Amino acid sequence: MTPLVRSVRSADTLTRDALAVLQPGFTGTTAPDWLLRRLGEGLVSVGLFGRNVADPAQLAALTGRLRAEREELIVAIDEEGGDVTRLEVRGGSSFPGNHALGAVDDTALTRAVARELGRRLADCGINLNWAPSADVNSNPGNPVIGVRSFGADPQLVARHTAAYVEGLQSAGVAACTKHFPGHGDTAVDSHHDLPRIAADLPTLRARELVPFRAAVAAGTRAVMSAHILLPALDGEHPATLSPAALHGLLRAPATEGGLGFDGLIVTDGMEMQAISATYGIERGSVLALAAGADAICVGGGLADEDIVLRLRDALVRAVRDGELPEQRLADAAARVRALAGRTRSADVREGAAPAPGIGLTAARRALRLTAAGPYAPLAEPAYVAAFTPLANIAVGDETPWGVAAELARLLPGTETATCTAEAAAAAGTAALVDGLLTAAAGRRLVAVVRDVHRHPWMAEALRTLLAARPDTAVVEMGVPQAPPQGALHLATHGAARVCAQAAAEALTDQRVSPGE
Repeated sequence: MTPLVRSVRSADTLTRDALAVLQPGFTGTTAPDWLLRRLGEGLVSVGLFGRNVADPAQLAALTGRLRAEREELIVAIDEEGGDVTRLEVRGGSSFPGNHALGAVDDTALTRAVARELGRRLADCGINLNWAPSADVNSNPGNPVIGVRSFGADPQLVARHTAAYVEGLQSAGVAACTKHFPGHGDTAVDSHHDLPRIAADLPTLRARELVPFRAAVAAGTRAVMSAHILLPALDGEHPATLSPAALHGLLRAPATEGGLGFDGLIVTDGMEMQAISATYGIERGSVLALAAGADAICVGGGLADEDIVLRLRDALVRAVRDGELPEQRLADAAARVRALAGRTRSADVREGAAPAPGIGLTAARRALRLTAAGPYAPLAEPAYVAAFTPLANIAVGDETPWGVAAELARLLPGTETATCTAEAAAAAGTAALVDGLLTAAAGRRLVAVVRDVHRHPWMAEALRTLLAARPDTAVVEMGVPQAPPQGALHLATHGAARVCAQAAAEALTDQRVSPGE
């Protein structure tokens, strides 16, 4: 009977380890029974998304219910602030994003913003944040990073990444610095396809890796891998599946040319097309663990019990078939459990004092105004033309953006029109702009754009509008790469709610209390 007992115990341990390395999501604002059951069977992490959040009280009750099932639990969320928010997914963030903080370039401010964000997460029972983005925005045409980056200068990105990690973790929330080894020099969104970075290794070390070194030095508890192909490191596998990138570069000691990181390595979402369309989620997860990843992030798109069981069984099968060393899975599970134990509750916080107005303060400081001449502040209801690009998946289309709502609070009666690429193509630019001018009916115009340098249709529509109404104010809520245009040009460096509030204040020459 002894061999049988040993076999059963081994199988149980293997299954628990396979569950331990998963970071799944779920639907709804309460914990489903299947999730609670799997926590009892060995699951150690849960990922939250906007669909799981109604308000802070509900979120705290949800995380409390999860911890009632398993006290040492990682509850993770993708809360970057700025354009990527889950806590305030339906209203817009109270914090500007990285690009605004980089524009101010005050590391004390970045640290304070991250600390307050961390305090709010900890109050809701969240102890791992899939942030900050440490990507250097070296390609201004990047479709997925943009204002999520602190900027294009590696040293600036490095010092603000470190400050963000320090601020967040001082509030008791583990930072997960992303997207290693750097997603900034891509022209493809890895949610849809596999990006390729052609930079050589010296360039990577001098540019992409600089902020990650700073994050490691600052003590980031986790690092998230990117689904990007870097032939200088590995010509076959994207970084998430590459031993050369994860084990050889991120884990290796500095004496061997690595970053010497000893914390938790988390994959980006495995259902993203860069992985799932080429390898499949099960095969991709096995390869990621074998390459050196410790935690498999899944649940942004696939969020039910089936995906958890599929991945659990795929990992167990890979160990039994000799594709994944059992010790590698055991080591990964041990790292996950260690972080869960280290961040077991919000009680580890160091007394973070509330700073409710810090986000608006930062957004105001990030605002950059360029006037073509004297500009009279808006004093009557205005007409806002919002030139709206398709939102990338990381940002999502649930979160409102633009200045119309904030302007309407200051100038009741302000109206807005949304203009898209499809509308411009269907009607033609001239007809689209004529419609805006007719609807404005002589009122002052505000044109709102987002990364106008990346969207030819938007640039053409804006030029046509300004030719007809040169007194129009222009608000750029993306990366301000294009030259300033308009009678007054405002660069907010992001589309968070507080960025819109700062812009509305500037347009009307009114300043209101934070009210957060």
